[in-house]
Amino acid sequence: MSTAAPSSPSGGISRPTSLGGVLSVPGDKSISHRSMILNAIAHGGALVQGLSSGDDVISTMRCLQAMGVSIEPAGAPGSYTVRGQGPQLTEPEDILDAGNSGTSMRLLSGILASQSFVSVITGDGSLRSRPMQRIVQPLKQMGAQILGRQDDSLAPLVVRGGSLQGIEYDLPMASAQVKSAIMLAGLSASGDTVIHQPALSRDHTERMVLAMGGKIEKNDLDLVIHPAELNAVDITVPGDISSAAFWMVAGLCHPNARILIQSVGLNPSRTGIVDVLQAMGAGDSLQLVDQRTEGGEPVADILVTSTELHGVEIGGDMIPRMLDEVPILAVAACFATGNTVIRDAAELRVKETDRIATTVEELTRLGAKIEPREDGMIIRGRQAGASELTGADCESHGDHRLAMSMAVAGLLASGETTVHGAADTSVSYPAFWQDLDLLLEEAR
Repeated sequence: MSTAAPSSPSGGISRPTSLGGVLSVPGDKSISHRSMILNAIAHGGALVQGLSSGDDVISTMRCLQAMGVSIEPAGAPGSYTVRGQGPQLTEPEDILDAGNSGTSMRLLSGILASQSFVSVITGDGSLRSRPMQRIVQPLKQMGAQILGRQDDSLAPLVVRGGSLQGIEYDLPMASAQVKSAIMLAGLSASGDTVIHQPALSRDHTERMVLAMGGKIEKNDLDLVIHPAELNAVDITVPGDISSAAFWMVAGLCHPNARILIQSVGLNPSRTGIVDVLQAMGAGDSLQLVDQRTEGGEPVADILVTSTELHGVEIGGDMIPRMLDEVPILAVAACFATGNTVIRDAAELRVKETDRIATTVEELTRLGAKIEPREDGMIIRGRQAGASELTGADCESHGDHRLAMSMAVAGLLASGETTVHGAADTSVSYPAFWQDLDLLLEEAR
């Protein structure tokens, strides 16, 4: 068995005779962003523990620090004290850089919309190509002045904040980022803000606002956000289920595996990947151990062992609950019996890359029978006696989730797989290659 050392993650990966160990994945990225942002606009100080160390969360932290928010390390890795300034922040002296993080840009825009200053927020080349009209339009309706490239649809965004009015808004897609941007602006608006969702999306913002003393009314998929000033709260960030998904698929699909992933967040709006893997036949090979509640979020350890999966068809309301996990689910589908159909996932076209096109392209390099569709893909899984994936040179396309998905494919394929651009995993999972190496120790 060979794999790259942590310092050289682009080396070859091949299938080990066994795969096993105990891992702790990075803190949930979505909760990490929100723990920084909401405590920054709250009154008082808070201790945030288990914060994701990925580049995206660091981008949010630096933007907030540039607006006068005190964020300091607090002993253990991933622990920080955040001293909020209340709803009004300090005008930044320079352009705010959201890096590669769409969450940073969209959620911070919701905060900037109510500030009494002009700000400019930008990001890297990938982020500057991602659609921002979806947040610009409702924030303008609330009274913010926002300018951007291509008719205010692309970053950099120039935001002149000011007095906002609550609005009633029909979300065109189930997007936690768009919903959260409107909610954050609504906290400082005059009058209530009403959001109609077409389907459930992750609800970390709602949970955290309520924990900080805000008032949000929920009626099925409709939300009413009342203006409020927040009080800082200590937060322990659970493990990121999107990061755990890579090891879940590796453990289920490898012929001799046993992996325990500790303290993973199981918010119902995020557990689509668990539900789909169960629908594919994971059964007792995917167990939720020691289920508990921490900081208002459901948490459990996840134990996965080897099993045989079968193809499924997924779409509709399931997609927003597992959109980020589609690339690694496509890997699982390659090792399942029968076909898997993924539809209603056109949002993947405007992620860090066109994740439909790049997932299809890279898995095809390994011999997968996979076809793109405008809103998804069809993966023709293995049949009795059919050959499995074969290792090859793969590209990350600058996408952290694709890099990790190809690494897992390499653990399951015959031959050797090389992932070029493997360092892109640092966006969400800086220790990914070290954790992969840890699982391989059992096989050596």
